[in-house]
Amino acid sequence: MTALPPRLWGLAAALVAGSGVMYYYYFSHCKKERVAQLTDAEDNADAAETAAVESLLHKATFAAGCFWGVELAFQRVQGVITTTVGYTQGHTTDPTYPEVKAGNTGHVEAVQVEFDPQVVTYQELLDVFWNREKVGGKFDPSLKDRQGNDKGSQYRSGIYYHNELQKAAAEASKQAANKQLTKPWQRLHVEILAAKTFYKAEDNHQQYLSDKGGRKGVSQSAAKGSCNRIRCYG
Repeated sequence: MTALPPRLWGLAAALVAGSGVMYYYYFSHCKKERVAQLTDAEDNADAAETAAVESLLHKATFAAGCFWGVELAFQRVQGVITTTVGYTQGHTTDPTYPEVKAGNTGHVEAVQVEFDPQVVTYQELLDVFWNREKVGGKFDPSLKDRQGNDKGSQYRSGIYYHNELQKAAAEASKQAANKQLTKPWQRLHVEILAAKTFYKAEDNHQQYLSDKGGRKGVSQSAAKGSCNRIRCYG
C-alpha cells in the first residue's frame, strides 16, 4: 500500500472531520424536525381532546341580580366546568359595563355556565337558581327588577333557555316555585326567554369574588360544595 504524501494527510483529516460535521448537522436537523412533528402531534391531540370535551358540555344562562354573587354560587356546583359573567337580552351590540349599568341598553347582568350533564343536570342547576341559599347565596324571586341594593331592569331575574328541553324544565321549575310563595299578594318576577347573544363582560368582572377578592380584596371560596355565606360585593 502506498503511503499518503504528508501534504494529503491534512486534506484527508479535513474531509473526515467535515463528514462528521455534516453528519452531525444532518442528524441534529432531523432530530429537531422530529421533535417539532411530535410536539405538533401532541398539540393537535390536546386540541382534539379539548374540543371533544367541550362538545359534551351544555350551556345554561341565568340572571338574578348583580352577576358577581350569581357567578360564585354556580362556581360552587359540582359539574359546572366554567362560568362567565356578561350581558344578554338587550338591543345593542358589544355593550360595556357602564352602558348596561345605566339601564339604557335593555341588557341584563347574567351568568353563563358550561356544565357536564353527566355530573349535574339542568334541573339541578335550576334548583340552585331558585334556592341559592344551598350554596351560601340569597335570592328573592318575588322582587321585580332588583336584588338587594341593586335596582333597575339590568338586575331583573331570568332564565334564558338554549333549547326546548331547557324551556320546558324552566317553566316547570317556575310553576313549582310559585307554589312556595306564602303571601297572597306575592308573585314571581322571573322571565323565561330564549337566550339571545351573550356578551362577555370585561375581564375585571370575571370571577370577581373568588379570584379578585371583590371590593374588599378578600377572596371568597369557589370550592365545589362550599356553602359559605356569599358576600355579594366582597
